[in-house]
Amino acid sequence: MTSNVGPTVRRRRLGQELRRLRQEKGMTAEEVAEELMVSQSKISRLENGRRSISQRDVRDLCRTYKVEDKALVDSLMQMAKESRQQGWWNAFGDVPYSVYIGFETDAASLRVYEPQVLPGLLQTPEYAEAVISGALPEAPQDQIAQRVQVRLRRQERITDPLSPLRLWAVVDEAAMRRVVGNSKIMSDQLDYLVRMSHEPHVTVQALPFDMGSHPGMSGQFTILEFSDESDTSVVYLEGVTSDLYLEKLSDVQSYSMMYEHLRAQALNADQSRQFITEVAQEHARRHAESEANQTD
Repeated sequence: MTSNVGPTVRRRRLGQELRRLRQEKGMTAEEVAEELMVSQSKISRLENGRRSISQRDVRDLCRTYKVEDKALVDSLMQMAKESRQQGWWNAFGDVPYSVYIGFETDAASLRVYEPQVLPGLLQTPEYAEAVISGALPEAPQDQIAQRVQVRLRRQERITDPLSPLRLWAVVDEAAMRRVVGNSKIMSDQLDYLVRMSHEPHVTVQALPFDMGSHPGMSGQFTILEFSDESDTSVVYLEGVTSDLYLEKLSDVQSYSMMYEHLRAQALNADQSRQFITEVAQEHARRHAESEANQTD
């Protein structure tokens, strides 16, 4: 049950195994909580992998479920120990979306729809800083700098020579037109987006305004997929104060179907590069005009 994955996915696998043991025992989460004299929410959080699981938790749960297979108990205890190891993001302090980063770090592929900003994994440092500063207008500069560094560190998955992340991004025209920072930052950012789209494991599709209404109008979402078949796909929905992770098969299938419709409505890869290049040139012209006016 163990493999070379990070603590977030380990917690998820361990939680799934503990849920399976509870269900085999025919107990509800409420009954387990009552027997262990803990809250029902703790049992739920342990099973969904959203909180760390101690070896003591595993021991107590295995006793409650009367697990007699010592090898299984030992394996679960080892998983609990490994799941408490720190991920690379812990070096940056308190990162609010650390659960997502853990999933992204171990994912084999991502399917992303972005209606407002360009994908974080394909952002230049200047664009990333401007986006984060705008989203957190009251944040101190050191916090903004920290988030930029985390974002750039995440991007190493894209350039990993041994196991690059497969990234498919559908980006709305609004994200390309919105001037984040200034026109020079936008021009450079869109040029970079085009360059990255030539990587064999990166696909970028533009969704122009004139394509009309589409399934993604409800907002941004990301579908994370993993190489191990035991790790089911996750749909990530980003929120202001909390995020949502959908793991039910029906939810994942619904969002996967939405994504297929978005891909079908968007421009193909070559058309998208041409479209993005033209928007980049418009930003560049505006920057040149602004520079000329300041000179005058």
